[in-house]
Order: sequence, then C-alpha cells, then structure tokens
Amino acid sequence: MANIIAILLGLIALILAFIGFIPLLGWLNWFIILIAGVGAVFGLISEKNGGRNFCLVVMAICALRLWIGGGII
Repeated sequence: MANIIAILLGLIALILAFIGFIPLLGWLNWFIILIAGVGAVFGLISEKNGGRNFCLVVMAICALRLWIGGGII
C-alpha cells in the first residue's frame, strides 16, 4: 500500500514538474521536491523499491531544473 501511495505522490509531483518547467515558475520545483520527498519516505516504508525510485527520479529532475535556473527562475 505504501508503494502505491509513493507512486501516486510521484505522479502528482511529475505532473506539477511539467508546469515548473515554464520560465519564471521554477520556484514551484521547491514545492515539488517536498512532495516527491514525502513520496520517497512512503517508498522507504514499502517492501518494493519502485515508488521510492520513481520519486527520487522526479526529485532529481526538479533539482536539475533548479540548478539550471539558478535556484529560483
């Protein structure tokens, strides 16, 4: 059950990440990293690794976007 919650939180974060790629909306990625982080915690509780890994990939994508934009833009 925790793996399903992690995957759902990862999907929500991924959908929001597409919005965060629009210029001047990069600040949204900080919020997305928090959502994916909560999903990764649920993935840690789970017996399977799929949800945790998916959330970590979403977090990495958003962190890369923040790094490219200088942290805010």
